[in-house]
Amino acid sequence: MFPKLQEFIKSSPTAFHAVSAAKDILKANGVIEIFEHDAWNIKHGSKYFVTRNGSSLIAFGIPQDAPKSFMIAASHSDSPSFKLKENHTLNDGVYLKLSTEKYGGMLCSTWLDKPLSVAGRIVVSGENNEICSKLVNYENVALIPNVAIHFNRTANEQASFNAAVDMVPVASSKLDEMLKESVGKDNLLSKDLYLYNPQEPCVWDDYVSAPRLDDLQCAYATLKALTEAEPKDGVCPVYALFDNEEVGSTTKQGAASTFLYDVLTRISAYIGVDYSQTLATSFMLSCDNAHAKHPNHPEYTDKNNEVFMNRGIVIKHNANQKYTSDAISTAIFKAICDSVSVPYQSYANRSDLPGGSTLGNISATKVSVNAIDIGLAQLAMHSSYETAGVKDTEYMCSAVKYFFEHYISTDGQKFSIK
Repeated sequence: MFPKLQEFIKSSPTAFHAVSAAKDILKANGVIEIFEHDAWNIKHGSKYFVTRNGSSLIAFGIPQDAPKSFMIAASHSDSPSFKLKENHTLNDGVYLKLSTEKYGGMLCSTWLDKPLSVAGRIVVSGENNEICSKLVNYENVALIPNVAIHFNRTANEQASFNAAVDMVPVASSKLDEMLKESVGKDNLLSKDLYLYNPQEPCVWDDYVSAPRLDDLQCAYATLKALTEAEPKDGVCPVYALFDNEEVGSTTKQGAASTFLYDVLTRISAYIGVDYSQTLATSFMLSCDNAHAKHPNHPEYTDKNNEVFMNRGIVIKHNANQKYTSDAISTAIFKAICDSVSVPYQSYANRSDLPGGSTLGNISATKVSVNAIDIGLAQLAMHSSYETAGVKDTEYMCSAVKYFFEHYISTDGQKFSIK
């Protein structure tokens, strides 16, 4: 039984937990874990997954015959947050506070005046100097308090947040006690710990509101598609979940790393196909959520390219290639959606409001394939609590499942979906 989106989000407070949750789902569906440091003994007709840094994951299926295409769907595991510094304790004699720094670009105001939790990984040394990594999750142990309106009369007219002053969390004394309990008899060597919003996901009407919908909604839908897909012979479906998209992807486990390249070249070498030739007929879906038209601020959207929740998958365009979609990849993806009666819509930023980049163009510098940037429309991107459409999750799953089951044939001038 595949978990619901809400359950997946609750299990994924950090990128490390998102990968752990994905691993559990894959194993429950018969996908075999392998490791980068081992020799691979992969077999035709089986599915495998490999992780890097505990925060990125690539899963793939090997067809019965030689792959004609790698059909890749990529999303990301991380979300904007506040990371605890290595020496994280601030104590002024009254309040215990946490020294943090911003990870990614968040809407700071949405983090104020709500109970916050801390999660991530700790690294400890045990007997014989063995070094181990453990996932930890400490619920409701911090809060970032607002300043009362009586002291800041212009708070509702202007908002400016200094990360080193306004966004310092007050912490429960129980946090360090919990941390010591997690370490136990071992020695704490280091940690990667983040604040997160523990608020429960909520489905209301045709909408879902939850923390970290960007990009766990796409990560979930494409993972579900992989487990349900029954690829034709010659199709090698590839599910990629990258870390560090929110800070530029330039890490050993990000989309700008060699992770995807390393996996695909090892597959090609092991089953005896030409990597470059196979790549020439491969395709990538870069799956990352998009900005829905705001009900109160329609002026932020391009009038001819606005998108809405529950109206289908968003195809994202940008002349400067912040999004990797072009005429060919767009036409191919539209044909895929039409094949399974999935609606789609087109998005472009207003010409005087530049947007951010995402996975597609970054990953293409390492693995160059036809690619398209797609996503699901949502409100309040990079808020600690976001809103998206319930129907769109299934739209994405249906389209990506079909994508994983077929390959793209080309003679250099014409393309067809086989």
